[in-house]
Amino acid sequence: MKVTVLVDNQAGCGLQGEWGLSVLVEQGQTRVLLDAGATDLFAENARALGIDLGSVQAAVLSHAHFDHAGGMRAFFGANDHAPFYVQESCGEDCYAEHPEKGLEYIGVPKGVLGEHADRVARAGEKVQVAPGFWLLGHSTPGLEEVGRASHMLVGEPGCLRPDDFAHEQSLVVELESGGIAVLNSCCHAGADVVVREAQRAWPDQPVRAVVGGFHLYETPEPEVRAFAQRLRETGVELVVTGHCTGPEALGVLTQELGQDVVCPLSCGLAFEL
Repeated sequence: MKVTVLVDNQAGCGLQGEWGLSVLVEQGQTRVLLDAGATDLFAENARALGIDLGSVQAAVLSHAHFDHAGGMRAFFGANDHAPFYVQESCGEDCYAEHPEKGLEYIGVPKGVLGEHADRVARAGEKVQVAPGFWLLGHSTPGLEEVGRASHMLVGEPGCLRPDDFAHEQSLVVELESGGIAVLNSCCHAGADVVVREAQRAWPDQPVRAVVGGFHLYETPEPEVRAFAQRLRETGVELVVTGHCTGPEALGVLTQELGQDVVCPLSCGLAFEL
């Protein structure tokens, strides 16, 4: 499996970055796009890297937030056939509550799901989208408490509730070399929780890597260290993270798990498993 980062917060390889994430995953003859960043930048970076988005066979939206869905229209313009998989509950209805700014819409660009309804595919808890490529929705109860603590909401103004991240999903790849890789762009439920969910779904397969953002950028250091211990206990072999993890938390994870385990994301980064 080869992973190429098209967009991350961290610029690299002569490419611009933004607050968002977009990753191309390849194995055999299959190409799957995970997320489309916050803007069209992922498509510009793909062109700079010589990657033809028209060759992608399937696209996946990790969750219904703007920094992963903002480039969806650009993808549909560059690719005329690949389905774009979202979870069943995915809508244009995600908000955040800020003490200073109040209620802010942070969801999928308004109208895009309807405009491209013929290309949007709805996935359930465990769905195969290509040979060796699976989508896994959350099976962990009580995730609305995560939404409540992070002031993330879902619904419509006047009828909002804490986000339980039912719209979030992991891309799980069965590696030709053995084991599985788990890609989840923000891991709102917790990367340790995400890995445990994959282990339950593939009980006989070691988790070779977890790739994505961990949503730790505002998390106090003691909590990051406790999280690192929980992640270590899953037995995951490689941690490739960036985007919403944050530089301070990335440094703590590297201290706790080791430089041989933790690899930072950046635009243009390519690696194989």
